[in-house]
Amino acid sequence: MLDNVVANSATPLQMWVVLALVAGSLVLYAWERISLEMTSMAIIAVLLLFFNLVPLNGGDGRNLLGPDTLMSGFANPALLTVLALLVVGQGMVLTGGVSYIAGFITEHGGKNASLAIFVGLFVVMLLSAFLNNTPVVVIFIPIIQALAERIQRSPSSLMIPLSFAAILGGMTTLIGSSTNLLVSSSLIELGQEPLEFFEFTVVGAVLAFSGFFYVLLIAPRLLPALASMSSRLTKPDGSGKQFIAQITVGPASKMIGTKPVAGFFKNLPNVTIQMIVRREHADLPPFDEHLEIQPGDVLVVAATRKALTEALQKDPGLIHAEAAAVHDGSTNAENKSTQLLAEVMLPPGSRLIGFNLEQIGFRYQYKCLVLGIQRRSRMIRTQMTEIRLEAGDVLLVQGRSEDVEALRTIRDVVLLEWSTRALPRPFHARRAAFIFLGVIALAATGLVPIMISSFIGAGLMIGSGALNMRQASRAIDRKIVLLVAAALALGNALQLTGGASYIADVLLTALHGAPAPVILSVFFLVVALFTNILSNNACAVLFTPIGIGMAQQLDVPPHIFAIAVVMAANCSFASPVGYQTNLLVMGPGHYRFVDFLKSGTPLIFLLWIVFSLFAPWYYGLSM
Repeated sequence: MLDNVVANSATPLQMWVVLALVAGSLVLYAWERISLEMTSMAIIAVLLLFFNLVPLNGGDGRNLLGPDTLMSGFANPALLTVLALLVVGQGMVLTGGVSYIAGFITEHGGKNASLAIFVGLFVVMLLSAFLNNTPVVVIFIPIIQALAERIQRSPSSLMIPLSFAAILGGMTTLIGSSTNLLVSSSLIELGQEPLEFFEFTVVGAVLAFSGFFYVLLIAPRLLPALASMSSRLTKPDGSGKQFIAQITVGPASKMIGTKPVAGFFKNLPNVTIQMIVRREHADLPPFDEHLEIQPGDVLVVAATRKALTEALQKDPGLIHAEAAAVHDGSTNAENKSTQLLAEVMLPPGSRLIGFNLEQIGFRYQYKCLVLGIQRRSRMIRTQMTEIRLEAGDVLLVQGRSEDVEALRTIRDVVLLEWSTRALPRPFHARRAAFIFLGVIALAATGLVPIMISSFIGAGLMIGSGALNMRQASRAIDRKIVLLVAAALALGNALQLTGGASYIADVLLTALHGAPAPVILSVFFLVVALFTNILSNNACAVLFTPIGIGMAQQLDVPPHIFAIAVVMAANCSFASPVGYQTNLLVMGPGHYRFVDFLKSGTPLIFLLWIVFSLFAPWYYGLSM
C-alpha cells in the first residue's frame, strides 16, 4: 500500500529521470572509459541534486528521496557485512589457511596432474561458497598454471574455467557472493523477509554442479591455447637452442643511429630483437621505421649462442648481461647471475595499485626490470612511466634467478608459473580458520544475524593478530563500496518513483497470458544477460525491486523471484567486466573479450535451461 501511495505521489518527470539515469549507468558501466568509482559518484551526485531541486514529498511533507535516503547505501547492513567478510577472508588468505589447501593439492597430486586440476577447480568452487572469490582465485592462478604445464597443456585453457568455478560456488550460500547479501538486504528495504543462509542452496547447488561439468569438460575446448608473454618473447626461430639476452648499447657501439628496415636491424644478423627498453619504456615489434637506436638502450634479444657471440665480436660497443637458456627445459639454479624472465600479477589490495613504475621504483625495490605491462590481455605500448598500475595487470619482468625467486614472498605481486613446492603454514593459520568457521556456524545456525557474526569475526581476526589494521583496510575494495552505494540509491529511486513497477508492468504486458514459470524463466534470462553488461552487484540491487513487483502482480511468493535474481546476477560469464575474477584471469590467460563470449554464453544458456526446469518444480509453480 505504501508503495502505491509513493508511486502515485511521484511525477512522471521524476520517474523518467530515474529511468534515464538507470539507462545512463548501464552505458557508463559498460563503456569503462570512466572508472567505476567516478561513475558511481556521479550517479549519486545527480540523484542528490535532482531530488533536492524536485523533491519527492511523502504524506508528511518529508522528501522521501533526500540525502538521508540516497546516501543510506554507505551504511547499508549488507554492504557492511560484505566488507566485514572481506576482512575475515583476508585473514584466511594472509595466514596461509587457503594457501595450505592449495599446497596440499599440488603436493599430493602426484603424477596425475589432470586429477589435481579437477580437485583444484572443485575446491575453488567449494571455498567460494564461504569465502570472497577474489583472493581464492588469486591464490589458485599460479597453482593451476603449474599443474597445466605438468601435463603440457596451455594455462589459457584453464584460467577462465578457474574464474567460472569460483562464480558457480558463490551461488550456493548467502555469503557466497556479495550479490546474494545485497539481494537479501534489498528485500528488507522492500518490506520483505531476508533470505536465510541456506535458503537457496539446493537450487544453487543444482546450477553449480551443472555448470561445473561444463567448465571442466567443454569450456577448455572453446578456449585458445595461448602462450605466455615470456614464452612468446623467447620463442625459438629454428636455428638451434635459443637464448634470451639483455644487451646494452654502449657509447661506442655501431648500433647508435641505426633504424629498422622492415622491422629488422642489419647490424644484428640472425639475432631477433624482441624488445627495446629505453629507461622504463619498452618498444615491441613491429618497430617503427623512425625508431633510432640511442646510447644506453637495452636490447632484449633471442638468438643462438653462435649468433649472439658473432654479433658481440663484430660490435665491441655492445655490453651484454649473462645470457640464459630458455628452451632446454633446465635452468642452472647454482648460477646466481642467471637472468630469468617471469610474469607477475597485481592482486586486489596491492600497494602498487595507482602508482607508476617510476613512483614505485620497481627496478630498485625488487631488483627486477619491467619489460612490459599487459592489461586485459593487451600489451600496453605507451610510455611505461606514465601507466598507473591496476589490479589484474601482468608485468613481464627480468632479473637474476634469486631476485625473481624473492618475488614469491612479496604480497603485492603474485608470481605466475611458479613451482609446486610445499607452501608455508604460518602460526596464525589455525586461529584464523577457527574464527572463519565460527562466523559461518553462527550465521548458518541463525544464532546471530550474519552482520553481527561477520563483524565479530573481523574484530577477532584483528584482535588475534591474524592481520593488522593496515592489512584489514587493504581488504576493503572501494569499488564495491561506491558501486553498491550508487546501485542502492538508484534502487530506492526506482522503487519510490514507481519506475520499478513501470518496468514490471511492461515486462508482464509483453508476456501477457504466460504462466508464472515462463515469466520467471524470461526474468532470469533478462537479468543474466544484463549482469554481463553491469556488475553483478549493481544488477542485483536494480532488479530485485522489479522482481518483487512482478511476483506481487503474479501473486507468487516474492522470494522465488529474489532467488532468481541471486542466481541470474551471478551468471557473469560472457564478459570480463561483469565480475572481478574474470578481470583477474584475463591477463594471466592472455584472453580477449571474445574468449569470454565464446566460453561464457553457452554456460549462461545452460544455467537458464536448468533453472527454468528445476526451480518451478522445486517451488511448486504451476503452468
